[in-house]
Amino acid sequence: LHLSAVKLAELHSDLKIQEKDELSWKKLKAEGLDEDGEKEAKLRRNLNVIMTKYGMNGKKDSQLVDTNYIKDGTESDTLDDPRLEKLWSKAKTSGKFSDEELDKLWREFKHHKEKIHEYNILLETVSRTEDIHKNVINPSEENLVKEEILHNKHRELKDKLRSINQGFERLRKVSHQGYDTTSEFEEPRVIDLWDLAKSANFTEKELESFREELKHFEAKIEKHHHYQKQLEISHQKLKHVEGTGDKDHLIRNKEKYAMLEEKTKELGYKVKKHLQDLSSRISQGLQHNEL
Repeated sequence: LHLSAVKLAELHSDLKIQEKDELSWKKLKAEGLDEDGEKEAKLRRNLNVIMTKYGMNGKKDSQLVDTNYIKDGTESDTLDDPRLEKLWSKAKTSGKFSDEELDKLWREFKHHKEKIHEYNILLETVSRTEDIHKNVINPSEENLVKEEILHNKHRELKDKLRSINQGFERLRKVSHQGYDTTSEFEEPRVIDLWDLAKSANFTEKELESFREELKHFEAKIEKHHHYQKQLEISHQKLKHVEGTGDKDHLIRNKEKYAMLEEKTKELGYKVKKHLQDLSSRISQGLQHNEL
């Protein structure tokens, strides 16, 4: 796969969550609690996203590259969207951002690209499901179960599209005006969650509690970023020491690398699981708005 040390750790975390979700689904299926197959379909979509994200779907150039965007003065990935490319180009040449802020902004752009990609996968799944329903011979069977599946998927599409629209407006604003130093949050995923939470059906007390939890979540993400950087540095050092032939030095570097790799995997899993839980709570709040 030619993945970096950080991407391998991320892949491990994603697959660990996928494995846990699949084990939970098998228990539900054994108890007859997924008769409509909706949870199984969602698992397949998640796996499809993972395979595409890490270039495992058999398509060339589908892999999303690492966070470090600057290589000889140019970014190492494309955004696949003319509007995003135009915004990024304007931000890059505006002089309003430090190198660190540009790095952070690039993470936001790539996060937005991932959201669009996940939305398109879900949209394709919904389209296939609708085509299948049109060919169902027994209409009563479709009305009993299949309509509920489509309703859930359309609701998920609506939530994702809302997040994409809010995210684009934020990118447009930041690209033109620079970062707001009074902003509560900096991490793209946390900003997304907070924007959605404010439009969900939460009481003031619930919203304040959610705000505090997001602060803890952002601190967890920052800690994960720290270990990712340390892992990448350790990986480069290990490659260098391997070429020197110093066995004692090599052993010490391998031990440090293994420790950092395990910690990065562990934190990555915790971040992704926490993100799942927070997203689920917001989704429930948004659904209440529609009732």
